[in-house]
Amino acid sequence: MAGSYTRVATQAIRAGIFVICGIISTGAFVDDATAEPRKVIELFTSQGCSSCPPADRLAEQLVKEDDSVLTLLMPVDYWDYLGWKDTLASPVHSQRQRAYAQRRGDRSVYTPQMVINGEEHVVGSRESHVRAALDRAAPLSTDVSLKISDMAVEARVGGALPKGAKMATVYFLRVRDEATVEIGRGENAGREIKYVNVVRDLVPMGMWSGGDETFRMAKSKLNLSDDARCIILVQVEGNDGPGRIIGAAAMDWKKGF
Repeated sequence: MAGSYTRVATQAIRAGIFVICGIISTGAFVDDATAEPRKVIELFTSQGCSSCPPADRLAEQLVKEDDSVLTLLMPVDYWDYLGWKDTLASPVHSQRQRAYAQRRGDRSVYTPQMVINGEEHVVGSRESHVRAALDRAAPLSTDVSLKISDMAVEARVGGALPKGAKMATVYFLRVRDEATVEIGRGENAGREIKYVNVVRDLVPMGMWSGGDETFRMAKSKLNLSDDARCIILVQVEGNDGPGRIIGAAAMDWKKGF
């Protein structure tokens, strides 16, 4: 599964999906203020999981209290058979979670699961465990900036790969800042749950091998109207799947920060 995950990303890049080769000179950059988080949390959650609402609330709390930690929700679809189809879920998120587990070698896939910087995982509803894992995590080491013009999304990446790493993938994420869902069936039937920083799309922009490099893709290919935040992740990749996240940038494209 992890190998197929890497191949899908590589094939998308080679096929030229969303990627623009060359310099774009049309359109001045209108959004050039970027937050550069120092740590990243991915919460794998599900509307069909009765254990997830406490983790969803913790994610909201983390988003509000600390801009240096980028908290992202990755709703999964593998609990849909329990009676409620998650309205925010994506099979890409489920595949990503399984790929993480395979790379770690523990095959531990569950909800709510938080993965810190693409490496350590903890139960997402256990606040003390989550904060301890954040304390243990090293700050991101790669410089990343993000700009959006009328024509293009541009990510600039600089620095060096970690020792032993050969390549990293530069990802673009569309993120919905808030969503409130009334759940009609399943384990959370009758509940209204708020979700924050929900990942709606995860697109590889290119492969980075170190040094200073700029990655671009056409804004016309993106449906940003309902998604307030844009994210760049730089993540070490290998034949065994996605690994350590080494860089990130975030922008509220409607507000310019």
